[in-house]
Amino acid sequence: MAAKVDIHNGASGMQRAVRWYPPAYDIRVEDVPIPQIIDPDDAIVKVTLAGLCGSDLHIYRGHEDVDRDLTCGHEVVGEVVALGRSFHADATGRPELYSTLRVGDKVISPFTVSCGECHFCRIGFTCRCIHSCLFGIPTLPGGQAQYIRIPKAGGTLFSLSALQTPGNATAKWDLSKLADSSLILMADILPTGVFAAMQALQHPKIAPMLTGKSYPYGGFVPGGPIAQGQAAVALGKEDRTLTIGVVGLGPVGVCATISLLDILAGLEASQDLVYQVIAIDPLETRRSKLQAVYNAIEPSGKGNGRFAVASVEDGKKVVREWTDGAGCNAVLEVVGNNSALTLAYDIVRPFGIISSVGVHQEPPMPFTGRDVYNKNVSFDFGRCPVRAMFPIALEILLKRQDIFGGVGAESSLIDKVVGFGEAVEVYKLFDKGQCGKILFNPSV
Repeated sequence: MAAKVDIHNGASGMQRAVRWYPPAYDIRVEDVPIPQIIDPDDAIVKVTLAGLCGSDLHIYRGHEDVDRDLTCGHEVVGEVVALGRSFHADATGRPELYSTLRVGDKVISPFTVSCGECHFCRIGFTCRCIHSCLFGIPTLPGGQAQYIRIPKAGGTLFSLSALQTPGNATAKWDLSKLADSSLILMADILPTGVFAAMQALQHPKIAPMLTGKSYPYGGFVPGGPIAQGQAAVALGKEDRTLTIGVVGLGPVGVCATISLLDILAGLEASQDLVYQVIAIDPLETRRSKLQAVYNAIEPSGKGNGRFAVASVEDGKKVVREWTDGAGCNAVLEVVGNNSALTLAYDIVRPFGIISSVGVHQEPPMPFTGRDVYNKNVSFDFGRCPVRAMFPIALEILLKRQDIFGGVGAESSLIDKVVGFGEAVEVYKLFDKGQCGKILFNPSV
């Protein structure tokens, strides 16, 4: 067992950590050095909970071309135990946490580093920060450990202590009622689920259903009175039904579906949107989990739109029947492989949008330029900018504690919390789809 250390005083020592070794499927729990402050912008966080994410499986399976051992994990909730010299009350002209973050503050770390100061961070594309680096790689040890070093911590971390400060816009929420286990979802998978939904709903090809104006008049339109006159023509109700598919119902897929339903329910209440959602996965266990989740959500969180959970072949059939063969307006692809992309392409309609947040690997896309041209399909791929999505995701987390706050119940997203001693086994189970979201408690 690693020695207990008082890192507040700069002491060094060893800690327990979940480690991966190449080429694949080799997880070990080992003693490694406790991280220390390297750069003035660093923070050291004592990990209270760390997540096992579907993205961890890419390295676990040897799909990421990583040839060096590493400390796993990129989802962290913890307590600040040390800060670099950049953190002081007089820090100005930098992200707010450089002047307000304190030792002892409870924090969440997104899965990538973001400085909060470059062009990409300022406009909200925080996952493409010029200093971006993913936790859980050989050069930046991950969070499945007792302690973790956070670079550019003033721009990367979220301080839950600061969120509850009087005068803060979120202070009206009693964040103390949030289950600690649910907070880990804010590091990656809930913001990523929100991002998948928002990429689709904010796309101009979805605007006709949301605004009631035919394309391209639902968004920015240059021109004078002729164009403006056309923009004034309203679509009939039969053309405004919004059909969205979700491909992949693992933990991120569940978060995407819950987020999507919450947003659509709000649009139904505010502008009478008619919508229908088809959620698809080949695994019965995942379909059953999502159905239990859906059944547990109160009506205000899912609205009155049609909803179906289906296998791959049944899902295709439901899409055809519900849309008279047209297909989905949008598909959220939350897996990250070519089978999922092929299914998304098959069920999306002409002039549809595929919002893909799955972590894809080297194989080429499973369709040709001709395929995409012939269907006018738009694709949005890539990593979630967690910091930009955080406020929207936090509101959904607060509303959906009935799903996110529990552990181990039929309708809970999180299956169980375990110690590092079970890491080897739960990686195997998670890899085979035999368990849902797993959290590590380093103190167990």
